[in-house]
Amino acid sequence: MAAEALVPRSADEAVALFGEGDGITVFAGGTILMPEIAAGRLEPARALLLHFSGLDELHADRDVVRIGAMVTVSTLVDSSEPLLARFAQQVADLEVRAAATVGGNLCAPAGIGAQRGDLGAALIALGARVRSNGKGGERTEPAEDFLSGDRTGRLVLEIEYDKPSGPWSAQTLRRRHARSYAIANVAVCSTGDSLRVGVSGIGPTAVRARAVEQSHHAEDVVKDVDPVDDAVAGAEYRRKMLTVLVRRALDEVGNA
Repeated sequence: MAAEALVPRSADEAVALFGEGDGITVFAGGTILMPEIAAGRLEPARALLLHFSGLDELHADRDVVRIGAMVTVSTLVDSSEPLLARFAQQVADLEVRAAATVGGNLCAPAGIGAQRGDLGAALIALGARVRSNGKGGERTEPAEDFLSGDRTGRLVLEIEYDKPSGPWSAQTLRRRHARSYAIANVAVCSTGDSLRVGVSGIGPTAVRARAVEQSHHAEDVVKDVDPVDDAVAGAEYRRKMLTVLVRRALDEVGNA
């Protein structure tokens, strides 16, 4: 049976059609959904297609950056936002980056193993806030809270953050295959004596490494994450390499 296609022409219409998300499959770039559909592992009954919803705008003024959920990863590569651009240019290949969206990357499911979205580490380090709607109405919350909470029935509309005023570092470890997911991602933003540290590619979702923020010791990152085994890398290898990446990021920020 063919899925019912819902094609909103505005953000408000998208919210109205989504409702509380019951029976709705949100279709953004399709880089994760299409292989699932083609393999017969997913059969959407109602598909919410966001391509004409107006959620594809990126605004960067002097103080605040606002990124619509449908902004593509390739748009970030070409943007003036250096930390996000650094991570975005490492995502998959040109074809995938042209279709994949920021909202889809942020909400990418873990599947079997680590989460398949790479941008979470950078968004957490930047102190990004996620605006979403659905069950319970509209809300805006820190990226780490959105990711660690119950995202069921939530439609991401926009991500925003205050432009960083201090040095930053982006560290990533990937396999050579162009469409492979990251083994580990680390992002660090520094403001004076304060740090924000984001980690992704390690477990089911991106996390904020608060222990590292407090101690400034790379080894403490294992207090915040629980590495997993999957087809990309083993948990023990991830654990060892994560400490190396965090140490590199702290050194780079400290020497900036």
